[in-house]
Amino acid sequence: MAASSQSPDGQHARGLKKFRLFSPILAGATFKERLIGCIGALAGISVTGLVCGFLLGNDPYLPLIVAPMGASAVLLFAVPASPLAQPWSIVGGNTISALVGVSVAWLVAEPALAIGLAVSLAILAMSLTRSLHPPGGASALTAVIGGVAVARAGFWFPIVPVAVNSVLLVLIGMLFHRLSGRQYPHRPVPAPVNPHKTADPPPAMRAGFLPQDIDTALMRLNETLDISRDDIHALLREVEMQALLRQKGELLCSDIMSRDVVTARLDTTPQEARALLLEHDIRMLPVLDDEERLIGTVGLRELALGRDPDRLPLSPAATAQPGDPAIGLLPRLTDGRTHAMVVLDGDDRVVGIISQTDLLGTLARSLAQMRGGNHMLGSGQGI
Repeated sequence: MAASSQSPDGQHARGLKKFRLFSPILAGATFKERLIGCIGALAGISVTGLVCGFLLGNDPYLPLIVAPMGASAVLLFAVPASPLAQPWSIVGGNTISALVGVSVAWLVAEPALAIGLAVSLAILAMSLTRSLHPPGGASALTAVIGGVAVARAGFWFPIVPVAVNSVLLVLIGMLFHRLSGRQYPHRPVPAPVNPHKTADPPPAMRAGFLPQDIDTALMRLNETLDISRDDIHALLREVEMQALLRQKGELLCSDIMSRDVVTARLDTTPQEARALLLEHDIRMLPVLDDEERLIGTVGLRELALGRDPDRLPLSPAATAQPGDPAIGLLPRLTDGRTHAMVVLDGDDRVVGIISQTDLLGTLARSLAQMRGGNHMLGSGQGI
């Protein structure tokens, strides 16, 4: 019998396929994240039930907590970045849907028709109010078939307990996520703007895909994704950067930085700093303290806006480490504000500087090598 020629990696991959049903289907899902979600759900549901029991006095005719809160907790604690898990989605979606369900139950006597109308109209109401929340469908359904307790509560049911449950759950979720180091409510990455206040897109956004390309791709896929358009844009930009780091990540800051750095001291006057900038034809000076440690930077812009003629107007420095991938500086050096990165050692002492020109020269050399060319561009501290 012939020996198998398949690699261990291939066998491992086939073995994993057998268990693909047990693999996370959400990007970024890890066991740690899921465990945090479990603990959050335990805290959220338990505390919501305790508080509602205290406030409502454990009324035997009024549910302590409605069943859709369990589904809301899954979204709130397991996928807190989802648009469907945000505060307005949870509170508005559950409350509005419960109100729709109560209204349908009051108007429609046929149960089979009422349950269908309640869920479908709840989806419509949540869509119109930008509060789409899957457990809202269960809230609408509960309002119709919830039994004597719900019928007795009538139009109070959407407020007590649904809205009260939802608000408490959201407040507990906000506190829990803050304590666990997560961001909630989710804040999409702000859309980049041109720092020069012109109509042109920022430099880094002028090449590659555009926002309208995302819209076209979504239309062609004909899918509704549980992620905002802005988050898709930010994710794809990060994917581009990670791919570039993988391809060119072996080039370090120490390989391309200028080592003979022109610096200023804390006691350097604005006039002396301006003279240094003009003499060396650079746009920024690192400013050092008496122990040779970096305390900030100064450039022509700061000098032009400075009010004290005897003190340097400092700005925070953009810094890197010698062992950082040089390509990783690309987002900062193309943001329209940062003209150079100061390279520091472990003691915050300046060991080099990388300007836009340095990085541009490096990229040009890489492109020339890829195309078989021999030309090279020089580098310098400033542009």
